[in-house]
Amino acid sequence: MEKFDIAIIGGGPAGIMAAIAASRTSRVILLEKNPSLGCKLLLTGGGRCNITNGKPIKQLLTFFNNKNFLKHSFYTFTNEDLLSLFDLDFISEEDDRIFPKSGKSSDILKGLNDLLEDVSICYNFEVKSISDDFVINDKLKADKIIIATGGVTYPKTGSGIYNYSLTSQPITDIRYGLSPLVTKKDLSDIAGVTIRDVVISYKKSKVRGDVLFSHVGLTGPGIINISNEISESISYNLLESQPDIDLEIAIDLCPELSRDDLKFKFTNDFQKKGKTRLKNYLKLFLTNSFTDFFLDEINLDGNLELSRVNKKSKNRLVENLKRFTFEITDFNSNLAKVTIGGIDLTHVNPRTMESTLTPGLYFAGEVLNLHGPTGGYNLKIAFSTGYLAGISASEK
Repeated sequence: MEKFDIAIIGGGPAGIMAAIAASRTSRVILLEKNPSLGCKLLLTGGGRCNITNGKPIKQLLTFFNNKNFLKHSFYTFTNEDLLSLFDLDFISEEDDRIFPKSGKSSDILKGLNDLLEDVSICYNFEVKSISDDFVINDKLKADKIIIATGGVTYPKTGSGIYNYSLTSQPITDIRYGLSPLVTKKDLSDIAGVTIRDVVISYKKSKVRGDVLFSHVGLTGPGIINISNEISESISYNLLESQPDIDLEIAIDLCPELSRDDLKFKFTNDFQKKGKTRLKNYLKLFLTNSFTDFFLDEINLDGNLELSRVNKKSKNRLVENLKRFTFEITDFNSNLAKVTIGGIDLTHVNPRTMESTLTPGLYFAGEVLNLHGPTGGYNLKIAFSTGYLAGISASEK
């Protein structure tokens, strides 16, 4: 039976980074169930790889509920440390999202692969059992093990609920994160249309961003981020059942103007531009391709001249511009980007990523109960916790 200092289970961003860090001083094997590494990494950022978020660490940590747990890993392996590993140019885009200038996630994966030259890699290797003395599948043995198997999203990349059963480590409820939403209403007529810089509300939560309409519902950065608030407010656990959803979200289509501002503007404009048709006037606030849908939904005639719009219709217009609602019936789970929940952080040392229950067992990345918004935050978690797990396992 072949023996290694460290066995790493999972060849995603966290597992790869753990292997790179650990291999500097230890004999390491990386076990991947797919025929290649980084399957999910290639999908990130729309195939461009939003490798991290460039905000200063102190500010970056404010975007995470478990910021105290992440603090040590973020300072141990910074964005500068990460980007310096690559012989690539990077660019910063809106909200400090960092991408390779080439726009190719494959360039990031190639750079990481080049750093694995001292790591033994075993492809098409599905880990089914880990014994108490760290024998894996009765085939190989390790002094220490790092589990970086990811969550439950994108199962085609190797994720799955069964990954949580490899150890007896306590697990929190598992939920979908950063997911598009399925609407009760068929939105096929406006599929592909985007409304920009709006405010999406669910209960007391508000998120500002773009909304994209799809054939089955809503997506885009704003929707993706509010989905976390929705998911965490519902009682369900994917280890046991699927969520049962019947709720409403609201979109403020004119966040820069209050209801009073809109009423005042309408009073003046409807008098001055009385011959203008309503659908043409609304181009001041809405995209052309969304206007007809909006008017149909609130039952107003777009061909009506402004001078003929009565007070009741004006009020309806104002109310819906400030609070346009959609009934939500499900998560579009096939496109959920991350997993909410995972290995309970109570029993993991944040300074090493080692289990406090099983010495020599470490965790990294999405398998942990860690998640953030869209925009490079989740890859930041993967790379930093992976690096910390790797150096901790190799130094002890």
